[in-house]
Amino acid sequence: MSSSPLRIRAMPIRLLALDVDGVLTDGRLYFSPDGAEIKVFDCQDGLGIKLLQQAGIQCAIITGRTSALVDQRAQDLQIPWVIKGRDDKLIALQELAQKLNLTAAQIAYVGDDLPDLSAIQWSGLGIAVANAHPLIQQKALWCTKNSGGRGAVREICEGLLQWQGKLAAIFDSYSLLPSL
Repeated sequence: MSSSPLRIRAMPIRLLALDVDGVLTDGRLYFSPDGAEIKVFDCQDGLGIKLLQQAGIQCAIITGRTSALVDQRAQDLQIPWVIKGRDDKLIALQELAQKLNLTAAQIAYVGDDLPDLSAIQWSGLGIAVANAHPLIQQKALWCTKNSGGRGAVREICEGLLQWQGKLAAIFDSYSLLPSL
């Protein structure tokens, strides 16, 4: 999809909903010798989420797994909507949309594998990360250049902000910070 149709789809977005494994992480599962789960998150993705929130776009996490690490990351990023242990991501997303009084056209959903497909197709802007399953990439309206856990979420956040005409002002606000 060219940037013009993406811009049209991006303009009404008020919520970015994210899968975790394969989107906010690289999709690999790490376990310590005592069985504790370890996840690696990209700090640039985190800043992208914060910038998006500052611009008035809410963020949510919808994941099929349950993890205290996801709770911690969501808390660090002040993501208020964390839906865990849900394989029915479309139903979870529709329930959240109803709670937030949003239409599908106002929601972007990012996923990487088959459990994300229906949510990607239902949302106004369905997005697949570069490491997504080929079917997910085929069905998504936008495929990122970066892989999950490696800057894909930052790419999405900046793309949404650019298409909504908000990115330049955000960048300018950082360049106007006083020098030390």
